[in-house]
Amino acid sequence: MKPYPFTAVVGMPDLRLALVLSSISPAVGGVLVRGEKGTAKSTMVRALAGLLPGVDVVDACRFSCDPVEPDPACPDGPHAEGSPAHRRPARLVELPVGAAEDRVIGSLNLERALADGVTDFQPGLLAAAHRGLLYVDEVNLLHDHLVDTLLDAAAMGRATVEREGVSVSHAARFVLIGTMNPEEGELRPQLLDRFGLTVEVASSRDPELRVEVVRRRLAYEADPDGFAGQYAAADAELAADIEAAQRLLPSVKLPDDALRQIAEVCASFEVDGMRADIVTARTAVAHAAWAGRTEVTTEVVRVAARLALPHRRRRNPFDAPGISEEQLEQALQDAEPEGPGPDDDGPGSGAPPEGGETSGPPPSEGGEEPSGGGRSGGEQKPVGAGEAFRARRFEVKGTGEGAAGRRSRAITTNGRTIGVQPAGTKDGHPHLLATVRAAAPHQRSRGRSGAGLVVRPQDLRFARREGREGNLVLFCVDASGSMGARQRMREVKTAVLSLLLDAYQRRDKVGLVTFRASGAELALPPTISVDAAASRLDGLATGGRTPLAEGLLEAARVLRIEAVRDPLRRPLLVVVTDGRATSGADAVQRAKQAAGLLAGNVTSVVMDCESGKMRLGLAAELAEHLGAEHVPVAEVAADTLAGAVRTRISGRAA
Repeated sequence: MKPYPFTAVVGMPDLRLALVLSSISPAVGGVLVRGEKGTAKSTMVRALAGLLPGVDVVDACRFSCDPVEPDPACPDGPHAEGSPAHRRPARLVELPVGAAEDRVIGSLNLERALADGVTDFQPGLLAAAHRGLLYVDEVNLLHDHLVDTLLDAAAMGRATVEREGVSVSHAARFVLIGTMNPEEGELRPQLLDRFGLTVEVASSRDPELRVEVVRRRLAYEADPDGFAGQYAAADAELAADIEAAQRLLPSVKLPDDALRQIAEVCASFEVDGMRADIVTARTAVAHAAWAGRTEVTTEVVRVAARLALPHRRRRNPFDAPGISEEQLEQALQDAEPEGPGPDDDGPGSGAPPEGGETSGPPPSEGGEEPSGGGRSGGEQKPVGAGEAFRARRFEVKGTGEGAAGRRSRAITTNGRTIGVQPAGTKDGHPHLLATVRAAAPHQRSRGRSGAGLVVRPQDLRFARREGREGNLVLFCVDASGSMGARQRMREVKTAVLSLLLDAYQRRDKVGLVTFRASGAELALPPTISVDAAASRLDGLATGGRTPLAEGLLEAARVLRIEAVRDPLRRPLLVVVTDGRATSGADAVQRAKQAAGLLAGNVTSVVMDCESGKMRLGLAAELAEHLGAEHVPVAEVAADTLAGAVRTRISGRAA
């Protein structure tokens, strides 16, 4: 079954251009494709491989060495000058999100190493992707230890394996292409910066275009080969154009005026480091070659900046990537030399589009708001949060086995070795010494003669390692009138936003339950998209009585459902309240009963929002019923905790 033709994909000109430019110049650094589900992101990426020119490789080299410049450190080498070679199609290697580290970087054949004394290294996906494309679907869901591996390979252009007595290094230069749905969580900043270009895609709202997409897809499914044949000539023409642009690429000049424009644009958007300038310059050169030009122009720089800068501009982690067209045009104008310059006829050379900045009203600042009262049931306008700070780390008790992350202790595939386990239980890294010990007593009964051990599969032992896991952090936030004092709600939102930022960095799943007036609601079902939780928090209004029992019961319901959906991800409940319960008959007693249902079953934290000189201590009492840690909102910051510890130590010393 032939893949879907590249030229048959309707729309998405920015994605098409970004993929083509990365194919022309692999030095650009690949493409990150962000968009909602069902927008043909994966379809277009997989179709790209058929357009790439073939590569010459040394015969019998598992690491795809170039016969002209073979890798001197190739594990299958050294390759003599004039070694036999052949031409093969460029590869598109897919890296599954759940792949084991050994499958990615390669592994030692342990049975042959022990039985025959031979170091037989089996190449991984990085070796297969050398001089081709490495594609990661749902790249934002990739485990941290695989992200670290990709970062090393992308930075050095080599994959290095140092483990179980084997030391192997081989070239691993590839075009990294990733697709992701932002609703499922953001990408680690370190890996995000490694993508040269980024493109936002969305399904068209034009009915005619949608009809054409469906028509072509149904035609492809009915007759894949026939459908591909209709676009074979167009794909072949596009492939020839890419090859011609690759030949023209070394001849393209980057004049000082264009380089100054690139520097001015990058400085204007306050990007970190110099990688943005370099990637933008490489993209501009590749785009000039694609356009058949031998010199970079202003329009080429404009297009390159739109692709290379959106994910690099300095921003809050919860902000969506993007750049201001008006700011881009101003930066290009500021860099132009005095006097009349060349006339650029491309799109975007005129005035910036209307509404290019931001939509919606600006966040409210200062001023007085009517209190709304805790008894009225009236709703107050949302109050914005302050600047997030580094929050304390709250951990789930015990040791889990959940998804890799950075919060609580867990048995993971990486970390420090704390023991061994037999094969088949939960395989990980082979433990050489334990395997030898398991096989040694059986050598005589197995008829061993000569050197080497006789090893059976049941002898294999694997390391049991302890690291960190990501958890489900469920926020249960009091949005009643007693929380509605403007300064208090701002402080609360700032603290919760800081905890959300901490959850983002620790690879947690998050959910948001709110309660006010007469009931509670699940404002955000558990998700990896921490920025979605931040958005819901920002729009949270307050007012009405305090149905504390209903909030706790809703939190318990959500945790029960999530325990079935994702049983290995342990929960951490963060209750944000001043501890009052004022909604309905026996409100206080029902709140205590609801807390008793959660006590002992869930690790909980009560963030005490009570303020002022006269305090009732209700949140501390709630923490006792929950068996939770009681933390005043002013002590959520990590620096505050460190200062308190230093004060206590100094007092004892005195």
